[in-house]
Amino acid sequence: MTTTRRTMGTVRLAATAVAASLGVTALAGCGSSDTSSSGSGGAKGPGPKTVTLVSHDSFNASDAVLKQFTEETGYTVKVLKSGDAGVALNQEILTKGSPRGDVFFGVDNTLLSRALDSGLFTPYEAKGIDRVAAATRLDAEHRVTPVDTGDVCVNYDKKYFADKKLAPPRTFDDLAKPAYRNLLVIENAATSSPGLGFLLGTVAAYGEKGYQDYWKKLKDNGVKVVDGWEQAYNEEFSGSAGGKKAKADRPLAVSYASSPPVEVLYAKPQPTEAPTGVATGTCFRQIEFAGLLNGAKNEAGGKALLDFLISKRFQEDMPLNMFVNPVVADAELPELFTKFGATVQEPKTVAPDLIAKNREQWVQSWSSLVVK
Repeated sequence: MTTTRRTMGTVRLAATAVAASLGVTALAGCGSSDTSSSGSGGAKGPGPKTVTLVSHDSFNASDAVLKQFTEETGYTVKVLKSGDAGVALNQEILTKGSPRGDVFFGVDNTLLSRALDSGLFTPYEAKGIDRVAAATRLDAEHRVTPVDTGDVCVNYDKKYFADKKLAPPRTFDDLAKPAYRNLLVIENAATSSPGLGFLLGTVAAYGEKGYQDYWKKLKDNGVKVVDGWEQAYNEEFSGSAGGKKAKADRPLAVSYASSPPVEVLYAKPQPTEAPTGVATGTCFRQIEFAGLLNGAKNEAGGKALLDFLISKRFQEDMPLNMFVNPVVADAELPELFTKFGATVQEPKTVAPDLIAKNREQWVQSWSSLVVK
């Protein structure tokens, strides 16, 4: 099984998927410069002047930020996009030791064990790692570096609930109540990263023995399952811009905590209040990592790029480009996030080794209960 931020055929992520659906394009590289720095080995003298970042399709960074990296190090960034996150990871595993690039970005905590067990990465302790939130540093051997976080959560259509004079759900328990019958659309856990994240959230909430009973209740309450995020959010969810155009009739959908700011950012004219809200008691925390590929042709450039990915400059560039949260303590969120986004105080999490041990079984059990 492979998973992605959106669907198997196309990314937590993250809310990156929201941006992609609204037409945000991703940058494939930036101009070169001969300027070097004293960072992790600037491009001095002979040797590769390009560092290649292999990623899922939704990696995005501003031109100015990648240009700054080039100016500081002398390396030009080339981004090699490889489809969805799961497929991109599998391609690198298949070419282990002879990688297509120098750094891989996009493996999250739901698939981390697969990447680490394959021996895909060369350990490297990035400069500034002490500024990265301890809760995101899941690999003590520094084979991967945390870059961002995102929360998979149920989003709700504010207008629908206001019109019905019905309080929106806040927790997993709420979703199974009769008041919310036939209102929720979710992604298939076997084909979608948000779907898998939501499933893992229920495992965290109810335990390995209790999550199946919970899903029986959700099925009896009329939950609708679709293949991936694009369909769930943009076609079935009445609160999104795409859903409104499609005359969608489901006011609850699994998406991201950062989806409301996206709805504001791309609306014309921009509203003073987000049209959607987040049920913060339904959130699962995704952590996304990057790592130096074993056999990288430009190891020095790869290390410099990893340093840069957790720099304050890059971390503050991410929210409005990939709609994810920074992992470094000194990075500030843009006003759009702080004003319209949801703060998730206690997201659900599952240890990577537990995910690795049980992921296939959980998904198979879920499929037999909900899909078949």
